[in-house]
Amino acid sequence: MDFKCKKINPQATLPTRAHFSDAGIDMYASENVDIEPGDILSIGTGIQASISDGYVALVWDKSGLAQKGIKTLGGVIDASYRGEYKIVLTNLSDSTYSFKIGDKIAQILIQKVELPEIVEVDLLDETVRGAGGFGSTGK
Repeated sequence: MDFKCKKINPQATLPTRAHFSDAGIDMYASENVDIEPGDILSIGTGIQASISDGYVALVWDKSGLAQKGIKTLGGVIDASYRGEYKIVLTNLSDSTYSFKIGDKIAQILIQKVELPEIVEVDLLDETVRGAGGFGSTGK
C-alpha cells in the first residue's frame, strides 16, 4: 500500500518518517500560524494524498507538542478524500504557541479498517457487562 502525496502549496513539506520502522508519518505546517490558549485551528499541510480503499489515515499528536499542551482533534481521514490534509489543533496550555512553515504539527497512521454492513436488529445478545459504561468498573 502506497501513501501517494501531491504538493498543492509550494511551501509544503512532503510527509516523512523519522525512522524506517516508525508507525507515524510526520505532517508539516505549510503556513505560519499562532495558536492562542484555548483556540482551535485548522492548519494546512499543503498536501493532498491518496490511500487505498479499506484503509484510513488517523491523525495523532506528536509527543513533543503534546507535552507543550498542543492536542490534535478530529482524526479520521477517509480513503476517498482527496482534499488538502488539514490538521485541527487546540492549545490546552496557558501560552501562545507559534508554528512556522515546515514545523511538524501531527503524525498520521495508515491503518486497515473493517467495513461492516450495518444491520438493524430488534435484540442484541446479552453480556455480563451489559450497559455498564463510564466508571462502571471503578477507578
